[in-house]
Amino acid sequence: MSDVWTFVCASAELLPGEMRGAFDEVTGTPILVLNLDGELYALEDVCSHEDFELSAGAFDPASGTIECVLHGAKFDVRDGRALCAPAYEPVAKFPVKREHDGIWTRDDRG
Repeated sequence: MSDVWTFVCASAELLPGEMRGAFDEVTGTPILVLNLDGELYALEDVCSHEDFELSAGAFDPASGTIECVLHGAKFDVRDGRALCAPAYEPVAKFPVKREHDGIWTRDDRG
């Protein structure tokens, strides 16, 4: 597990209802950070059903979900769980923090 945090963007650049992608500096994992009503969540930017970027899909702040544009699988942005077929497995959730006027995340899997 890496202790290195990856800079995503300045805090002011990720407003509620928006999302921003980054790649973990150590593992290269694509990470998607989403701002849901001022709370930040970070998920692996890969659909668990098909190897496709979730960031290409639609983030619905009203329901707290993101939908994969490829086949319509939906995930809860708060915990990464799959909400409907064709996805049955969750997507990985990562830590995210605000520090020094920035947003930071990392792949904390061991």
